[in-house]
Amino acid sequence: MATVRVAPAPALCGAIPIPPDKSITHRAILFGAISDRTVAVDRPLDSEDTGATLAAMEVCGVEVRGHLGDRIELDGAGLRGLYPPATIDCMNSGTLARLLTGILVGQSCEVTTIDGDASLRRRPMNRIARPLAAMGAEIHTMPGGTPPIVISGPGGLVGMVHELPVASAQVKSCLLLAGLFADGETWVHEPERSRDHTERMLEAAGVTILRDGLAVGVRGPVDGIMLPDLAVPGDFSSAAFHAVAGALCADPQVRLNGVNLNPTRTGLMAVMARMGADVQVLERPPMAGEPTGDLIVTRAHGLRATEVAPNEVPSLIDELPLVGLLGALDDQVFRFAVAVEVVVLVRVAAHQRQERGGVVVVRHPAVAGHLEGAVMA
Repeated sequence: MATVRVAPAPALCGAIPIPPDKSITHRAILFGAISDRTVAVDRPLDSEDTGATLAAMEVCGVEVRGHLGDRIELDGAGLRGLYPPATIDCMNSGTLARLLTGILVGQSCEVTTIDGDASLRRRPMNRIARPLAAMGAEIHTMPGGTPPIVISGPGGLVGMVHELPVASAQVKSCLLLAGLFADGETWVHEPERSRDHTERMLEAAGVTILRDGLAVGVRGPVDGIMLPDLAVPGDFSSAAFHAVAGALCADPQVRLNGVNLNPTRTGLMAVMARMGADVQVLERPPMAGEPTGDLIVTRAHGLRATEVAPNEVPSLIDELPLVGLLGALDDQVFRFAVAVEVVVLVRVAAHQRQERGGVVVVRHPAVAGHLEGAVMA
C-alpha cells in the first residue's frame, strides 16, 4: 500500500485552479448526444466515470471528436436517435446508469442491458425501475433490485406523479428524462430540494420545466432538444477544500476562479458565513443555466459555533466532513442535526458523540486551535 505524507503549510495565497464539475460533464455529454445539433463542450472532466459516459454514447452511435480534459464535440443524434447495443458498460458510474436508463426507455431498441462493475452491481436501482415500469416501460433488474438493468422498448410511456421518499437528484433526473418521451405531464415530488443540474440544462436546451414548490415536472412528448455549446465550470466540492483551507490559513486570501455556484450545491458557504468566515463572490455569466463565479476567501480570525439543520444537508452532503473540520477548531460546541444514515466526520483532534437527532463535534481540549498530525490507514 502506498504511503502519502502531507506536511503542514504555513499559509496559502494566490489563485487555485479548480477541476471541472463531474455532474455537469455527465449531463453535457448525455444531453449533447440527444440534441438536434452538434454540441461543443469545453473543459469536460477527464475521469473514469465521465469516460464511461462518453464511451456509452459512442457505442450508441454518436459521433464524438476531441478529448476529455480539453474539448469534445458531439454530433447530436436527436432525442430518439440512439441505437444502443445489447450491453452498455457503465463501469462504476451510478449517475450514468440511472440517467441513461431514463433516456433509453424512450428509444427504439429491442433489448438493451445496462451493466457495470462489481460495485455498481450492488447499487439499488428499484428506485428508478419501479416508477419507470409504472409509466409503462419494459424494465427489469436482478431480484434484489440491482443491476444489470434490462430494457425492452420502447414502451408506451405515460406521464404520472412520482413521490420520492428520499430526495435524489439521480432518481429525479431519470424520471424527468423519461418524461420527455411520455404522454402528458411527469412530476417528481421530493421531501427536500435536491441538486437541479438536470432541470437547468434541460431548460438551456429548450425544454419547459414545470415547478410547484419542491416538485418539478415536464410535459411530453417533447419533439427535440437543442443544447447550446458550453464550458464546464469548476466543481464546487473540489473548491470547498481550498475554501476551508483559505478560511483557516490564507495569507491573506486565496482566489478560486470559475466555480459552479448552483445554490443546490453551495450550502457550505452559508454555514461558513454563519461561523464568521469571509467568502466574497464575484459573479460570472451563467453557463448552460448554471451560475458561476470566483470565490475570494480571506483568513478567518475566530470562528463561531453553528448548527447544521436536516434541510441543509442536501446542499452540502459532500462537504459535511469539512464542516466537521471547522467545528473541530471552534471554541464552542458544534452540532450536526443531520438526518442521514451515515456521516463520515473528521476524527483528528476532535471528540464526537452521538446524540438524538444528530452528531455533536467538540474541539479536543488539548488542541489550541490547530490540528495535530496523525496516521490514517
